[in-house]
Amino acid sequence: MGLCSSARGMTDDASRLSQHPIGEIQRLDGAVVAHLVGELDLYNAPSLREALLEIASEQPERLVIDLEDVDFVDSTALGVLIETRAKLENKKAFLLAAPGPDTRRALMISGLDRHLSLHDTVESALAAPAA
Repeated sequence: MGLCSSARGMTDDASRLSQHPIGEIQRLDGAVVAHLVGELDLYNAPSLREALLEIASEQPERLVIDLEDVDFVDSTALGVLIETRAKLENKKAFLLAAPGPDTRRALMISGLDRHLSLHDTVESALAAPAA
């Protein structure tokens, strides 16, 4: 039975490694909404970084990071969010939306909730001032 558990664990790790952290990207009247999914951690931080920095290079009027479907976020992924925001000319254009309880807790423990614009929904982030 232990062998089956180990094999299952390896399969879970393999699927986790192959899961892309961006589920969808929406472009809405000068705004970009990046819908993130799953676990954001050391395994997929490079993919997350590449995708978000590419969006940031476009200098959108606002960049909303939808965290609703994020199950877990580690310090590596939080660093990617900070780096993405730093690449925007208008730092106030970077908005986080709909974090679940665990993601919100990670933002609070890290102190990022005091430095990043945090909104309960994507809609409220899109309506918030970004200038």
